[in-house]
Amino acid sequence: MSGQRELGNFLQTRRAQLRPEDVGLPDYGDRRRVPGLRREELALLAGVSSSYYTRLEQGQSVGASPEVLDAIARALHLDGAEQRHLHDLAGSVKRRTVVHRPPAEHVDATTFNLLEAFGDVPALVSGRRSDVLAWNRMGHALFASHIDPAGPADPGNRPNLARLIFLDPHTRALYADWPGKARAVVENLRMTAGRHPDDALLTSLVGELTMMSQEFAAMWADHGVSPCDSTVYEMHHPLVGSLTVTQQSLRPPQDEERHIVLAVAAPGSPSQAALHLLAQATAPSTRLERPADHV
Repeated sequence: MSGQRELGNFLQTRRAQLRPEDVGLPDYGDRRRVPGLRREELALLAGVSSSYYTRLEQGQSVGASPEVLDAIARALHLDGAEQRHLHDLAGSVKRRTVVHRPPAEHVDATTFNLLEAFGDVPALVSGRRSDVLAWNRMGHALFASHIDPAGPADPGNRPNLARLIFLDPHTRALYADWPGKARAVVENLRMTAGRHPDDALLTSLVGELTMMSQEFAAMWADHGVSPCDSTVYEMHHPLVGSLTVTQQSLRPPQDEERHIVLAVAAPGSPSQAALHLLAQATAPSTRLERPADHV
């Protein structure tokens, strides 16, 4: 992924979302050739010259300081995640990016034991590129019961959450608001791509999904970014029917690449009863498979 092109596209899409009245500028009712603010208007708000901002948006300037980027972020009304993404993209432009194939990801023994300790709470570990690195029995039962439970133990054939959401009909049918879930996956993947433009496997995944899913391609082109922290989803499970869970993402200390995803239902709710039923229906025959070479 070209850092210059990604930075320019991100700035253009964010600028297109703002209207003069959104930022306190007069709108004289003139017809605009493109939606949103003009470059010179954005430059005025950010306190930089129009020519400088134009070069930045066109990928011709690689020396933007953190202060200038913060000023542009304020002018664009970026939230915290978008502002961090802007800095990540600008940083990738400054350094020469060499695309490489990163080593396979692994789950350490402590994290693996933590998954087992969650018991009947559905849980899984997602890696940098949304690969499922491990899951407990309930995580497999809730999110992907139609897939081999031992799949995460094979680094070359691990289930990938982004592929499942966009290309797997069983996973698509799990979510009542599939577009909302799909967009959350894309926006989290966008943030990762901004931090790791040199990841060949991530670039390949994005290319594959862009070619195989028009919906992914459209969402990716929006350049939206957002972390997957805590979201409520209504799910339609083939065994236990409808249930509402909060999917909570927890990151291990000093580890931004992997996170633990939990699915929790409100205490005493029909959804919690549905999870109990799912636990009974899937116990005890399915056991968690340990990777042969976990770290």
